[in-house]
Formats: sequence, structure tokens, C-alpha cells
Amino acid sequence: MRILITGGAGFIGSALIRHLIGHTDHQVLNLDKLTYAGNLESLSSIDHDSRYEFVQADIIDQPTISVVLARFKPDAIMHLAAESHVDRSIDGPADFIQTNIVGTYSLLEATRAYWQTLAEPQKRAFRFHHISTDEVYGDLHGVDDLFTETTAYAPSSPYSASKAASDHLVRAWQRTYGLPVLLTNCSNNYGPFHFPEKLIPLVILNALAGKPLPVYGDGLQVRDWLFVEDHARALLKVVTEGVVGETYNIGGHNEQKNIDVVRNICALLEELAPHKPAGVEHYADLITFVKDRPGHDLRYAIDAGKIERELGWTPSETFETGLRKTVQWYLENLLWCRRVQDGSYQGERLGSLDNKDTIA
Repeated sequence: MRILITGGAGFIGSALIRHLIGHTDHQVLNLDKLTYAGNLESLSSIDHDSRYEFVQADIIDQPTISVVLARFKPDAIMHLAAESHVDRSIDGPADFIQTNIVGTYSLLEATRAYWQTLAEPQKRAFRFHHISTDEVYGDLHGVDDLFTETTAYAPSSPYSASKAASDHLVRAWQRTYGLPVLLTNCSNNYGPFHFPEKLIPLVILNALAGKPLPVYGDGLQVRDWLFVEDHARALLKVVTEGVVGETYNIGGHNEQKNIDVVRNICALLEELAPHKPAGVEHYADLITFVKDRPGHDLRYAIDAGKIERELGWTPSETFETGLRKTVQWYLENLLWCRRVQDGSYQGERLGSLDNKDTIA
């Protein structure tokens, strides 16, 4: 297949591309705007492969997208490009509205025009796979409740509201125009190459630097954690074997309280990085509770039974094995981390994470 991936320089997108180039014969075009969260260094292991191509473009730029589609002639589009950080959406929601809603609309229209040019067999085989989040569902109140594919949407943040809107657009383009779409909603991803503003890499790198480990509120918020390489395998399953018009929830079966995630990281660092910064006796001593963010959902948890039953996908990593791999990767790739933190991965114009630590 010829697969066009939007947002392929991001965390999940780059993992998906590494998986496609490393484990399949598919050809991949990575279309990415290269915002602060896009990092081509995450693709350095495959960027010279003859089956991989990169194009810098904004999904809002419909004329450019149309030219790329006409040239590359994809059999499938996997749409991951999005503004995705909740804290940033609270501070500045405009970018989220533009990219996640207007951008998805522009991409859908360019895709529809391209799709209509295809011969009937290619039209039937074509897929538009929209990758979304479990945050569109809001939060769960019962300790045993799970998000299913039919859970009503109740987004809490500007980020999740913009993703919910994009989900609705994708479904409408199938219902109205017949575009063959697939949707997936995933739980919290973690793993190698994760941008250091998110909880797990932030805690690892702050701990190694002897800085406070910020935890929102009481830290009792529960998330279902999904190792990013497991997610990449699931996305490939859906785009190649999923039923048109269906939604598949992808979760890791790994519910953890935020405070327990932080404590587990500290315990792993005690083992794997015993030589601590000056003045630090135990990494856990750096845990610092901070004021909770507005509209913070208490619990997310996914029922991933549908993708397991229908497509045969299950996660390979437990939270324990995945977290150990993740901590070990950051310890072995501190240069990658430093280049993100000081902005040199995209040039000095970015500064150091806008001089602001944020939390997932």
C-alpha cells in the first residue's frame, strides 16, 4: 500500500512510521507542519529508506494537500496531525480549533476530491483513517465503568472538544459523501521519543536534573496507559483489516493513578540511575503537588474488546514492562532529550519548551 500519514513527525506518528518501514513493505509519505511537537530526529533510523518520503505542509493548506495527493496517489490516509496537549489548549485554544477542526475539514475536502478521481476498484479499497483520543468521552464516574465505541461524547477541555468535533466531521463525510472512513480512539500513549512536556518524560528528566516532579491536585486521576509501539500495531490492523464506518477503541488495559505512575518512575530510576543529583537522597522526595488544572477529568478507561474480538489485536506490553523500556530509553537517549529541551532540534527560534514545564 501507499500510505500518507499526517503528523508523522509527532510522537505517535513517528512510532507508526518506524513500524511501517521496519515491519512491512508499505510506502509511506509523512506530511507534517513541524510545529514544536514535530521532530524529524525521531525518524532518523528510517529517513533514508527508499520507501519513506517527507513533505512539510499544513493540513489547513488544501491546495498543497491536493497537489501532494495527486502526486503520491495514496491507497490510505492515516490522519494523526493535531494539537494535542491539554494544558496548551487551556492557555491558547485558537490553535486547537484551527488545526484539529479546520485542518481536518480541509484534509477531508482534499481527500474527497482526490477519492472521486479514482477508478471504482481503487475507490472501494481506499481508506481514510482518523486517529482520535478517549478524551472525547469526558470522564468516568464509576470505578468499573469503561469507555466503549458507543459512549456518548462529553469533552471537558478545548483540546478534547476540538478532537470530538473532528470525529464528527469524519463521520459526516462518510454519511453524506460516502468517503470510506475508519476511526480509532486511544488511551494515554507513552514510550520512546515522547515530547518532554508530557507526564512520563517530564518526570524522568526532571528527576535526573534534581527538579520538582509536579503532580496535579492529589494525583489520584486514573489513566489507561498504552505503549506507543502497541498502538502502532493496532493502527496498522485497523487501516488494513477494519470495517469501513466502524470505530475501534484502543487501550492498554493498564489503569494507573498519576501519583502511582510518578512513584513507579522514581523506583525505576533508583535502580537504573542510582547516582542522583546533588542534594537528592531519593527521587520520590522530589514529588511536588501543584494546583489542579481546570476541568481535569478524574478517570479514563477503555474497553478494547471490539478490536480484540474483530481484528485480533491485544497489547504486548504490560505497564511494568513498557515503563521499564521507556525509562531505559530516556536514560540512553539524553542527547535527543537535550536537543528538544534547548530547541536545537528545530533551531534556536523555539527556545526551551517556551520556558515552561507542563504536565500531561
